[in-house]
Amino acid sequence: MKRNTLGSLIWLRMMRFTHESNNLSNEFLKQFDLTTAQFDVLMQISLSEPITQSELAKKVTVTQGGISRMLSRLEQDQLIMREQDWKTKFISLTEKGNVLLNNAFDAQLAFQTSFFDESLTKEEQKTLYKLISRIQKNSEQRSK
Repeated sequence: MKRNTLGSLIWLRMMRFTHESNNLSNEFLKQFDLTTAQFDVLMQISLSEPITQSELAKKVTVTQGGISRMLSRLEQDQLIMREQDWKTKFISLTEKGNVLLNNAFDAQLAFQTSFFDESLTKEEQKTLYKLISRIQKNSEQRSK
């Protein structure tokens, strides 16, 4: 077996951080009765509402089947509403969903920010943001 390259070690660190961050965020968001995936879905709906289910599925990290189940749960919890317009269903947040998202957003923002504020200077955070943005853009170009 070959030894890891620096690039592969960076990728492994990013994956481990993402995994641990998701676990910690899931635990943190329990106080709002949300998972990170549900939080992401509510955020995407709020940014693009009304949005179709297929548009939403492209924006989040949930499968099409998973998004259907999640939307049913969010609708049952009265956090979203789905309105049919001929063949297309449009999804929007309810008032209850907006209130929950606003409360959870500020708390989650502070929680996620703390990971970086506790370990990096502002200048290091800016550098990291630029570097990760460059890597993300490159990966998006590869997937086209």
